[in-house]
Amino acid sequence: MTGARGLILTAILLSMVGGARAQDRPIGFLTPSKNIACQFFTDNGQGVLRCDIMNMDARPRRPASCELDWGHAFEMSAKGTAGLICAGDTVMDTSLPVLAYGEVWQRGGFTCRSEQTGLTCFNAMQRGFSLARGKQEVF
Repeated sequence: MTGARGLILTAILLSMVGGARAQDRPIGFLTPSKNIACQFFTDNGQGVLRCDIMNMDARPRRPASCELDWGHAFEMSAKGTAGLICAGDTVMDTSLPVLAYGEVWQRGGFTCRSEQTGLTCFNAMQRGFSLARGKQEVF
């Protein structure tokens, strides 16, 4: 193909590839310390927020039912409870944007606030978690 027709086809193909890349980018953020990362997912049409904390002063004891890592991964649905999850992976991704101290992130019914003392996230039901190096709480 030559001429205008070839250029149009090339432009269409490039825009399709670029669009696919944009959709593949994770949705979420890092705290300024880069110790906590959160990502938003859609699971069966429902929003899910997962946050992982890398460094903690103490890690909770792993339950016998968990054969993977325990204590670093917290998850909640948009209308359900929050809690620790047994996970062999992480949502830590250095390409995520940084949520500056004092800033708020909102998406799909979730709200997270980054502070120098840690990160607090909650859903529409006011369920959530507060994460900091010294203490992690689920509420």
